[in-house]
Amino acid sequence: MLSFFKKKPITGYPRSFAKRLTWRIMIRMILIMIIPVLLIFWLTYSIVALGVLGISNRILKGEKEEVRRIASDLYMASTNTAAFIEDDLSNPDRMYDIMNRMVKLNPYMRSCGIYFIEGYYPQKGRLFAPYAQRRDSIIMESQNACDQGNDYVKDEWFKNAIASEKGYWTKPFFDNDSARSPLVSYLTPIRDKNKRTVAVLGVDFSLLWLNEKIQPMQTHYFENSKEWNATLQIYYYMTDSAGTILVHPDAKRIVNKNINSYITKSPNDNMGYLTIYDSREDKIELDGVEVLVCSQDVKYTGWTISFAVPKFYIRVFGYFAAGIAIAGILIGMLVVYFFGRRTIKKNVKPLTLLAASADEVAKGNFQTALPVINSHDEIHRLRDSFGNMQRSLVNYTEDLRATTAQKASMESELKIAHDIQMSMLPKAFPPYPERHDIDIYGSLKPAKGVGGDLFDFYIRDEKLIFCIGDVSGKGVPASLFMAVTRSLFRNISAHVAIPSEIMRTLNNAMSEGNETNMFVTVFIGVLDLQTGLLRYCNAGHDAPLLVGRDVGALSCQPNLPIGVVTGYEYTQQEVSIDPNTTIFLFTDGLNEAENYEHAQFGNLRIWNIAKLLLDEQRHQPKHMIDAMANAVHTFVGDAEQSDDLTMLAIQYMKG
Repeated sequence: MLSFFKKKPITGYPRSFAKRLTWRIMIRMILIMIIPVLLIFWLTYSIVALGVLGISNRILKGEKEEVRRIASDLYMASTNTAAFIEDDLSNPDRMYDIMNRMVKLNPYMRSCGIYFIEGYYPQKGRLFAPYAQRRDSIIMESQNACDQGNDYVKDEWFKNAIASEKGYWTKPFFDNDSARSPLVSYLTPIRDKNKRTVAVLGVDFSLLWLNEKIQPMQTHYFENSKEWNATLQIYYYMTDSAGTILVHPDAKRIVNKNINSYITKSPNDNMGYLTIYDSREDKIELDGVEVLVCSQDVKYTGWTISFAVPKFYIRVFGYFAAGIAIAGILIGMLVVYFFGRRTIKKNVKPLTLLAASADEVAKGNFQTALPVINSHDEIHRLRDSFGNMQRSLVNYTEDLRATTAQKASMESELKIAHDIQMSMLPKAFPPYPERHDIDIYGSLKPAKGVGGDLFDFYIRDEKLIFCIGDVSGKGVPASLFMAVTRSLFRNISAHVAIPSEIMRTLNNAMSEGNETNMFVTVFIGVLDLQTGLLRYCNAGHDAPLLVGRDVGALSCQPNLPIGVVTGYEYTQQEVSIDPNTTIFLFTDGLNEAENYEHAQFGNLRIWNIAKLLLDEQRHQPKHMIDAMANAVHTFVGDAEQSDDLTMLAIQYMKG
């Protein structure tokens, strides 16, 4: 014991490592002891409370999105079906099939019906209301809701829906069946060709079903006489804008009660209010229990979904976590006390460990940890020398490993990006084997792992809508621009079949916020498969070839490429396509393909190949693209591909 505190002889490093480490341990123990325990307790409790808020917010957001998705599905089903109903107003018996199919295709839908104005179908009597209902996952036979004596034209909901300009969610109500099921409906006005509202499409949504779907525990149904106990319960509830309960673990309250009647203390009583992102956190007293309520609004419905957590759980977990933290501190001090002296003895003799580490480094294990020495004596100096040597070796090997891994990662990412890009393009050829009036074939070969060319096509309403485009530049930036262009083309053309309108909308979308000043040349065509009339619009792209009676370029008026300037008005043209004529579209990767001598493939070669194929009656899309690909490959030889190569051929065969 005396030797431990014996004065060491004065050297170049006069400070004693053992003495210094002993004093540091003692000082740290004193500092730990004077840390206020109450401060640790309060901090730990606060962290637990914030954690509960964050977890509750994330859980609630998931359920809110689920409710929003279900409501959106019913809205979309109602909106889409309304168009079919308006087209078939001349066929009243068809309405039963539409209702039955609507319920079958929408699992969230409890029932639906079309309620026509009085006397709209004289042959069907005064009132006519085709109706379909789901019971226990079985679609019941379609029926006329008026057969049950439902004189709906006198009801306020029908009058309001007839007068409404658009669809809306109704207030919750009870069904007229024996079960008295709580429902909420989305009502959509149906108009005839004269824009007169002649009927109301009602889509019913079961609140009991929704309640069972989102509640974390079993709900209490109407026939259960036992009162629901809110003590220690974690649950969801949902209300409309008026506070009427739509979802609650006590199902007897659904539609019957208002949530405000159960709130005994609100945020206005200074119990607290907090907002995180789009969620509101209130500390209130609900059903006599002090709870933390997280609430979020369900978009476009006027509903609010809430998640209630009793403060009892926050207190329990907060106190428990604080107790663990304090116990950990006490245990840590005991560990320091009992193992402090042993640690000192080990650290005053680090040379053996340092030598072992040096041996491991010599074997190539550059990541071997060296002993940690904070003193300024000879041992520290020796350790620093080994550390400098080790860091130099580690840095060199890490740089080499990182460079190799980065290269492999980039190649792998480019391969994945290429596969993703190719998956966005049509790849099944022939795409419409059941049709005998059209034949299509296309190919895309990027100059790099990914490229900026695109082509797409699909048939809607007996019209073939197609496009081909070439983004300025190559590589990853061009591929991202291409992906956005292709997605926008699909979305816009799904609603509009006018090439100039598609082009204008596409240009406005791509020009907005185009800080990289990238652009894309695009050709968009809409071919009427019944008449052969081709309407098209060209935005700075190479003119397609028409290979039929002869070979010629399609006349294209000059227009700016997409992405250059917002608000540009594009010119549309049209031409009648003869039967057995092939429309051959391509990007400049074909006519500007270069060989080793930097000579270009050129338009003349394209025309000559097309004429040869026409003379041999082999101008079908696949033959034409294969012939062009082989020709350009022979011309280029082993020269590096300079640009993306894309071709699309469409043969109209209806005679």
